[in-house]
Amino acid sequence: MESNKLLAVVRIRGTVNVRREINDTLKMLRLHHLNHATLIESTPSYLGMLQKAKDYITWGEIDEETLSLLLSKRGRLSGNKRLTDQYLKEKSKFDSVDAFSKAVYKNQAKLSDLPDLKPVFRLHPPKGGFDNPKKRPFRASGELGYRGEKINELLRKMI
Repeated sequence: MESNKLLAVVRIRGTVNVRREINDTLKMLRLHHLNHATLIESTPSYLGMLQKAKDYITWGEIDEETLSLLLSKRGRLSGNKRLTDQYLKEKSKFDSVDAFSKAVYKNQAKLSDLPDLKPVFRLHPPKGGFDNPKKRPFRASGELGYRGEKINELLRKMI
């Protein structure tokens, strides 16, 4: 993984019988519930957190199209309002959600630049279900852990 890449992290397993240490890590990643996603930078501290919680989440590098789709369909403001082009024109220097997503993807802007944008994306379970058993690592024909570019396929099924 390259540094300063934008990673999408999705919680796949639920909240029951999770060790306190791992639960605290999931809270720091803002993944409180099943099927929630968040976007983080690939810094060493975040990568360590991902490794610690790898039995409950999956992650990978998000591409520009999926990021734009995620922000436009699932981006929410406080009060559970949708992220719209009009809001972006009023509160930021960007004209549209696509322009904002391109800037975020190229590290020219951050999600925290928008004052009321929630850092968590609430997703549906994947359409058609998961392809493999949820409790196995991705490399062993499962769903958990690092999956690289294939996170985009999963996110599109969940949006």
